[in-house]
Amino acid sequence: MSQISIASLAPVSTLLVSYSFSSFSLQGRKSLTFLRFNLHRATSRAMASHIVGYPRMGPKRELKFALESFWDGKSSAKDLQKVAEDLRSSIWKQMADAGIKYIPSNTFSYYDQVLDTTAMLGAVPSRYGWNGGEIGFDTYFSMARGNASVPAMEMTKWFDTNYHYIVPELGPDLKFSYASHKAVIEYKEAKALGVDTVPVLVGPVSYLLLSKPAKGVEKSFPILSLISKILPIYKQVVSELKEAGATWIQFDEPSLILDLRSHELQAFSHAYAELESSLSGLNILIETYFADVPPEAYKTLTALKGVNGFGFDLVRGTKTLDLIKGGFPSGKYLFAGVVDGRNIWANDLVASLNKVVVSTSCSLLHTAVDLLNETKLDKEIKSWLAFAAQKVVEVNALAKALSGHKDEAFFSANAAAQASRRSSPRVTNEAVQKAAASLKDSDHRRATNVSARLDAQQRKMNLPILPTTTIGSFPQTMDLRRVRREFKANKISEDDYVKAIKEEINKVVKLQEELDLDVLVHGEPERNDMVEYFGEQLSGFAFTVNGWVQSYGSRCVKPPIIYGDVSRPKAMTVFWSKMAQSMSSRPMKGMLTGPVTILNWSFVRNDQPRFETCYQIALAIKDEVQDLEKAGITVIQIDEAALREGLPLRKSEQAFYLEWAVHSFRITNCGVQDTTQIHTHMCYSNFNDIIHSIIDMDADVITIENSRSDEKLLSVFREGVKYGAGIGPGVYDIHSPRIPSTEEIADRVNKMLAVLESNILWVNPDCGLKTRKYTEVKPALSNMVAAAKLLRTQLAHVR
Repeated sequence: MSQISIASLAPVSTLLVSYSFSSFSLQGRKSLTFLRFNLHRATSRAMASHIVGYPRMGPKRELKFALESFWDGKSSAKDLQKVAEDLRSSIWKQMADAGIKYIPSNTFSYYDQVLDTTAMLGAVPSRYGWNGGEIGFDTYFSMARGNASVPAMEMTKWFDTNYHYIVPELGPDLKFSYASHKAVIEYKEAKALGVDTVPVLVGPVSYLLLSKPAKGVEKSFPILSLISKILPIYKQVVSELKEAGATWIQFDEPSLILDLRSHELQAFSHAYAELESSLSGLNILIETYFADVPPEAYKTLTALKGVNGFGFDLVRGTKTLDLIKGGFPSGKYLFAGVVDGRNIWANDLVASLNKVVVSTSCSLLHTAVDLLNETKLDKEIKSWLAFAAQKVVEVNALAKALSGHKDEAFFSANAAAQASRRSSPRVTNEAVQKAAASLKDSDHRRATNVSARLDAQQRKMNLPILPTTTIGSFPQTMDLRRVRREFKANKISEDDYVKAIKEEINKVVKLQEELDLDVLVHGEPERNDMVEYFGEQLSGFAFTVNGWVQSYGSRCVKPPIIYGDVSRPKAMTVFWSKMAQSMSSRPMKGMLTGPVTILNWSFVRNDQPRFETCYQIALAIKDEVQDLEKAGITVIQIDEAALREGLPLRKSEQAFYLEWAVHSFRITNCGVQDTTQIHTHMCYSNFNDIIHSIIDMDADVITIENSRSDEKLLSVFREGVKYGAGIGPGVYDIHSPRIPSTEEIADRVNKMLAVLESNILWVNPDCGLKTRKYTEVKPALSNMVAAAKLLRTQLAHVR
């Protein structure tokens, strides 16, 4: 019997026959606990390889363009389906050709995998007028995006990622039915191509835990009481998959990594005991990801009936190996994720070989698609990276090496790249590291309290009660994108580019003045993305051409790559902000992205703690804030849309994160004058549980998404939390083409006035307007301003 030593950080999937443990010390790291697995005939038996999930947009965003063409009525449903079918075929064949054994199916989605599960269960809110039968695109996309008559379902962040899911709306009277056969159809589709796949389903318990009570249902309604109503549908799906020839089914139960209560853990035991007879004859994998599995959850998970394999994230969940060390069920499969599914750094293959088995840590949905499409990326930096396609190859290379078939050339190239990254002088800037290290000695607070600052700002700006503003961006038209593209390709001169952008800014400013908004924005026509735009002007960043990652629906982002120490060589926004302010006598916001959001929406270097990188970014943004103030900009918005997103999933780790994240924000603006108004913006997360940290950010005004989440934010103020700074809960959802009426917006603001003082309340949309059309933006903003004026009149009469 040969032994293979497998270290505690790596993700791989493999069959466990027996195991023992030993300690190991890794150079440059603290001592790690390693697993040593005894694999019978390891050198002659092929090791298993597994991919949790894969990006669905396509290497060049083919699905995005197909979706938007369909939504605009420029193409048919058949056209959209053909693009989707081609993408799925390409993905399956790619993994099969790479030698992956466990290839996932049903991880493709036209919008979101949780929405797909809602469709599978027929859990359609009544407002969409669905009358049963197989759910089609009309109902599906109405739930995702809304339509002319009804709003979309709530959208929020998928755990601690920048991916958004559509939140199911459930209640005791909802009639569930098997209404989407997508999982079975896609399994059969792959099988017809000669690829045997592992169908992936969002697990029944996680689905319920990710849901919320529907409108009109008591907030205290026990969602988990619905488990008995949805399990019959899961049984039908399993039965059809078994009949179609499936031998493995993967249930994603990521909620197991949360701090669950005893009755929630019991729901897992109950659900899988109820499913046990239906699962007979199948191999069942329960997949977890994004963090450690807590000890009680581990006990529950590994005791589930009818389950053959367990998947763990061993990149972000290294402590889980201690639980495996304490006991792993005999004869079960361990799918251990050692290849990072959430970052783009090439795996250290030698270190991984000393660890567990071969899988990705989570779905590759959260990383870019294929490094081969990056022909303009710096060659040295490119050698340090691995996108989804390359991670598939890494997984298989590790599996083959563990079975005695190591590709020496592949491993040698990987080792050389790792050594290059560790020794490259472009990674380290001693002056930046020294400046960032010194920040820990102060909490960087403004000298005056927020109440006194707001008084000074009001004396200077003389804004009306319920001031109106927008969040920052205005529609990015095809012409505007063309101008930026041509300038980047040197097809137009800098003078022509500046002239075109100036004309666009002037158009946006004039429109806002015509609409009678109180605090203006320049519309951000020069910006491709709120993070990439800044990263392009900061040192320590690299950029891709096709490194797109899905955020929600057809919306993709292209995260920059932070490979080294960060600093600001020169001013980034002052030229455009100063130009815009010269076009109007009304206050013009200087628009910046905050350090925590830049960090959380980038692929971040993994060779130093994240907070150190965040402090470096904070210092760069601080320089920009000071330059904006010197240029006469009196309102500066520092967006921290991703602050909540980075909150660790385990409560024991949250306080430290919030401490350095909030500190980073305060660093950016601690030196400005009292009369300079600092705004921030947050969106599409649950902020109620961090409201005191938001208050501690000490911004003068915060605008925050509210309407898409059905005004969940307001509940925290109903419960007695006092907020003394300015606040603008969003009054309409900008991710839907639906135009809200003046009356609807006024009704929303009245609900806000019931829990917030009128002298601190702002009126604004949920988020930026970049993805909308002017035919939607103009009437929506007009109605918003009209609602604010109506309420000002009513408030004046009351006084």
